[in-house]
Amino acid sequence: MSHYESPIREPLIQGDNITYTKITDDIVATTEKAPPLSWWIGFIISAICAGIGVVAILWTIWQGIGTWGLNKTVNWAWDITNFVWWVGIGHAGTLISAVLLLFRQKWRTGINRAAEAMTIFAVICAGLFPLIHMGRLWMGFFIFPYPNTRGPLWVNFNSPLLWDVFAISTYLTVSLLFWYSGLMPDFATIRDRSKGNVRKYIYNSLSFGWTGTAKQWQRFESLSLILAGLATPLVLSVHTIVSFDFATSVIPGWHTTIFPPYFVAGAIFSGFAMVETLMIITRKVLKLENYITVGHIESMNKIIVLTGSIVGVAYITELVIAWYSGYLYEQYAFANRATGEYWWAYAIMMTCNVLTPQLYWIKKFRRNIALTFVLSIFVNIGMWFERFVIIVTSLHNDFLPSSWLYFLPSWVDVAIYIGTLGIFMTLFLLFARAFPVIAIAEVKSIFSISSAQARKEQLEKHKRFEANYSESIGAEYAKKDVHDTNNI
Repeated sequence: MSHYESPIREPLIQGDNITYTKITDDIVATTEKAPPLSWWIGFIISAICAGIGVVAILWTIWQGIGTWGLNKTVNWAWDITNFVWWVGIGHAGTLISAVLLLFRQKWRTGINRAAEAMTIFAVICAGLFPLIHMGRLWMGFFIFPYPNTRGPLWVNFNSPLLWDVFAISTYLTVSLLFWYSGLMPDFATIRDRSKGNVRKYIYNSLSFGWTGTAKQWQRFESLSLILAGLATPLVLSVHTIVSFDFATSVIPGWHTTIFPPYFVAGAIFSGFAMVETLMIITRKVLKLENYITVGHIESMNKIIVLTGSIVGVAYITELVIAWYSGYLYEQYAFANRATGEYWWAYAIMMTCNVLTPQLYWIKKFRRNIALTFVLSIFVNIGMWFERFVIIVTSLHNDFLPSSWLYFLPSWVDVAIYIGTLGIFMTLFLLFARAFPVIAIAEVKSIFSISSAQARKEQLEKHKRFEANYSESIGAEYAKKDVHDTNNI
C-alpha cells in the first residue's frame, strides 16, 4: 500500500457491500442501459437551444454583426463577455485533473472525468466567439501567422484575439489528450463487458487495444504525470493571455496590472461552480451518490470560498487603485460602474461573487447539497456579470460625452448565448450516455484505502489488535503476580 489514510477521514467511496465488480457495474451501467426519461428531456431541451444558437450564428454570418446590439461606442459586448466566461469555466477541469494529480489529492478521482469533459466542451463554446466576432468567417486566416506567399504584400495581424487563438488551441489540445488518455482503460473495460460485435469493435478501437499489462499501466501513469506537468502552467497562462486583451489597452477600467491573477482566480472560481452544478445533477440522475459524495462537494466548496475571497479582494483593490491614482477618468469609470446606468449589473456581480460564497465558511452550509446547487448557479451568474461589467461599463461612457451610448442586446445576442449553453449541455449529455462519467480505474485505486468498507475493516483490525494486546498484557501481569506470590 503506497498511501495510508487516517480512519478519522471521511471515506471517498460510500455505501455497503461495495466491491470492485460493483464499482464497474454502477459506473458502466450508464453506457449499457437505456437512458432515463430525465436524460431525454434534458437532451431535447438542450438540442432545441443548440438549434436556436446555430440559426442565430448563421444569421450573423449572413447579415453581419450589425444584427447584434453593438453601437459606435460599445463594439465589444455579449460576444467577448461570453467568450471570456466560457474560457473561465473550462479552467476547473484542468485544475482538478492536473494540479490535484501532482499533489496526490485522492478526492479528485470521483469528479475529474466529468470536469475534464466539461473543460473541452466549454473551450469549444468559447472558440466559436472569436470566429463569429470577425463578422466574416472566410477572413479567419488573417489571424494566423503564415509565410509570405503574396509577394510584396505582408498581411499584418489585425486583432489581439490572435493571442487567444494560440492560447485556446494549445489548451484544447492538452486537455483533449489528458481526457482521452484517461479514458482508454475504461473503454477497454466496456469492451470486455460488451456482448455485441459492433459495440465490442467500437470500444476496442477507442481503447487502442488496451490489455492492462504492467508495462501499459507504467506508461499510462508516466503520460498522466507529463500531461499534468504541461497542463498546470496552462491553467495560469490561458486566462492571463485572455486578460491581456483588456489590460494592454488604454481604456479606463481595463488598463490595470491586476487583471492576470484576478482573471485566473475568477476562472477557477466559476469553473468549480459549474463542476458542482453538473456533478450534483449527475450523481442524482445516474445514481452515483456512492462515488460523488458530500465530501467531494465540501472539498470543492472550500476552493470556491478561497477563490471567491481572492476575487472579492481584487474588486476592492481595483477601487483603491482608482482612488489612489488620482486619475480622473479611472475614478469616474469605477464610480460609474457602481452608481451609473449599469449599477444593477455591478450589484449582481458583488452579491453573487463576494457575498454568497462566504456562507461556505460554515460547515453545515458547505455540506448542504441543495444550497450548494443554488449557490453554484449564483456564482456562474455573478461571473458572467463580472465580464459584462468589465467590458460594457468601461466602453459605454468613454472619454467623449458626445459618444456616450447605452448598450442593449439584440435577439441575436441572446439566441447565440442560449445556443452555446445548449451546445454545451448537449455534448455533456452525450458524453454521460456513451462514456463512463467517473474514472473506473482511478476509483478502484482508492477503494482499498478510502472506502467505507475499507474503513470498517481497518477499525475492526484495530479493535482486534487492541483486544489481543490487552489480553497479552493481562496475561503478562498475571504471570508476574503469581511469581511475586511464590516469592513471598
